[in-house]
Amino acid sequence: MSQAETIFIAITILIFILIVGNAAFQRIADRRNPAIGRFIESEGVRLHYIDRGKTDAPCVVLFHGNGTMIQDLTISGLVDLLARNSRVVCFDRPGFGHSQRTRSRLWTATAQAELFAKVLAHLGVRDPVVFGHSWGTLVAVALALRKDYPIRGLVLASGYYFPTARWDVWMMSGPAVPILGDLLRYTIAPIISWAVLPGIIRKLFAPRPIPEPFKNEFPASLALRPKQLKAAAEESAFLIPITAQLQSQYATITCPVHILHGRDDQVIEPEQSRRLHKAIGQSVLQIINEGGHMITHAEPHGIAQVITAMR
Repeated sequence: MSQAETIFIAITILIFILIVGNAAFQRIADRRNPAIGRFIESEGVRLHYIDRGKTDAPCVVLFHGNGTMIQDLTISGLVDLLARNSRVVCFDRPGFGHSQRTRSRLWTATAQAELFAKVLAHLGVRDPVVFGHSWGTLVAVALALRKDYPIRGLVLASGYYFPTARWDVWMMSGPAVPILGDLLRYTIAPIISWAVLPGIIRKLFAPRPIPEPFKNEFPASLALRPKQLKAAAEESAFLIPITAQLQSQYATITCPVHILHGRDDQVIEPEQSRRLHKAIGQSVLQIINEGGHMITHAEPHGIAQVITAMR
């Protein structure tokens, strides 16, 4: 056997071991972090969601950002604060947490908004206040732009709304590439993601420290599963094209809009929210001093007050 053949066989065996190991890791992560809510199916997509608070009260709908899940919003305390006087519905968006993400559809913000409009109507949610954080702001905006599902108001936190040069977005899109992305997701992508995750989390919360509840309770293993890495990579790839598509429609939003952004956000520059405020005439802009990207954890009481005031 030649040296080249030996190397080829060794690489093949290594790839096989990584694929089997990552598939097993995904199953173990799911088993150790079971669903905390309920499931509903629409258009062949099984969605995981929580429905808390007062069922007869005005409703608030919450959308999390890219790479995370429902627990991001429950650990922050925002869900519990709102549930005191509201009905709170919060989803794992497609591909995140315990929700499915079918391969037959491009899950843009508009596609997700179409799905959620149907699901919310089925759940009896009418005229809600909709909150979105980070990538979830695009889903919230896309929902507000729909003519078939009126909402009472929008609260947008740490969002990205206008296309800019973002090399990091393209760097994170690798696992979304067909075939090659599948191979990456089940071999080296989870390992690389595990190695860089602590630094990413510090950057998300900077300039403030990472809260102890997040350190202790956030199910990071779910975020490192191959299927969630695919969803996160797709949303990174979609970010700039989606904002390029949506930016001309912001001025047509008619409901009240409250925009929040951390002054020291190291992930998305506050100028994004300032530009959105100028584009939406009836909006209110709030820049949070010493606030980073995760202002949901830094200022949950303030955000809850803003949302409650719109009910």
